[in-house]
Amino acid sequence: MIEYIIEDEQDKVEFTPELEEIVQSAVMATMEVLECQDTDCEVSVLLTDNEGIRAINRETRDIDAPTDVLSFPILEFDDDGVMIEESGDYDGDLLLLGDIVISLERAKAQAEEYGHSLKREVGFLTAHSTLHLMGFDHQGEEDTPVMQAHERAVMEKLGLTR
Repeated sequence: MIEYIIEDEQDKVEFTPELEEIVQSAVMATMEVLECQDTDCEVSVLLTDNEGIRAINRETRDIDAPTDVLSFPILEFDDDGVMIEESGDYDGDLLLLGDIVISLERAKAQAEEYGHSLKREVGFLTAHSTLHLMGFDHQGEEDTPVMQAHERAVMEKLGLTR
C-alpha cells in the first residue's frame, strides 16, 4: 500500500483529477518496475510553480533558478543499491520514501516544447523523482543508462511512451 500526501500550492496550472491519478500511478508503476510494490510506504508530493520551486532550489541546493522537479529522499542505499536499514524512517507501519516537488508551470512548458501531453510530462517527472527516492541517480556514465531504462519501463507500464 502506498499512501500519498499531495499538496497543490500553485494557481498557474489546474491540477486536475487526471493529473492526481497520474502522479499516484507513476509512483506505483515505479515501485512495480523496481519490484517494491509490496512495500507499505508514504510519498509526499508538492505541486508548485516556477517561483516556488526556485525558492526551494535556492534554499536546499544553493541554485537560484527554477527547475522541473526536485527529489528529497529519506532512504540511503549502499554501493550495491541495498537500503541501509538505519536510514528507514517510519510513520507507523509506513516507510517514508521522501518528498517530490514538481513545478506544474515548468511541466506545462516542457510538455508544449516536447510536443506531448501535460499528463505524460507529469508522469515522467513523478517517475524520475520516485527513482531518485529509491536511490537511483544519473550523475555518472554507469548510472544514467540504468535510470533511463527504468524510466522507459515505467512510462511503458503507464502507456505514456513517446
